[in-house]
Amino acid sequence: MTVMVMPSSKDGGAKSEQGIAMLTVMLVMLMLTVLGISAVTVTGLENRMAGFMTSMESATAAAESCTGAGVNLIQQTIDPYVGAGTLPTAFLSNATPAGPVPQTNATVLNQEIMGSSDNNSDFADGAGAVPNMVQTVGAYTVSGDIDRLYVKGNPGSGMQQFAGYEGTGSSAVGSSNIYYRIDCVARNAATGTSARATAVYACTLTGESCQK
Repeated sequence: MTVMVMPSSKDGGAKSEQGIAMLTVMLVMLMLTVLGISAVTVTGLENRMAGFMTSMESATAAAESCTGAGVNLIQQTIDPYVGAGTLPTAFLSNATPAGPVPQTNATVLNQEIMGSSDNNSDFADGAGAVPNMVQTVGAYTVSGDIDRLYVKGNPGSGMQQFAGYEGTGSSAVGSSNIYYRIDCVARNAATGTSARATAVYACTLTGESCQK
């Protein structure tokens, strides 16, 4: 006679509970893994964004420093007691220390500042650009362009007062503003980061004041 031994319900219940416990542990581990990967991804993204913002800020600062150098160059060139209409040699690339203006571009830039070539389109943001200024600011190479836009008499000056009768003519020194546009582009070749700063200044004929 064969006797069959059936498993007790107690043994079956224990195995079932063990399976549920294992499944629960696996689910918890999966959730923790997903949360860990998400945390690492978010942290990496935040670090990249912070690095990008820092790079953009430094690029913008480099471009803006170029506009400051440009307005200083304009003031000293048109000042009758400094440049007297001629670009000071201290700004040239062959000076000691080297200045920001390429020596080969000095004549063209002087003509642009003094009005012999208003709104000159000699600068382009790209290949073949002929910048009026070239500077190295930190890790950035900064190219700058200076353009004289137009001359406008101050309100109440003879230049404006009689313009309706005789047309706009010349006026006394200091009674007119010369408007210049300074355009600068900073680039970091290693990272590909770039920034552009453009400013318009109104300068007196004496060179003593340039207002942004």
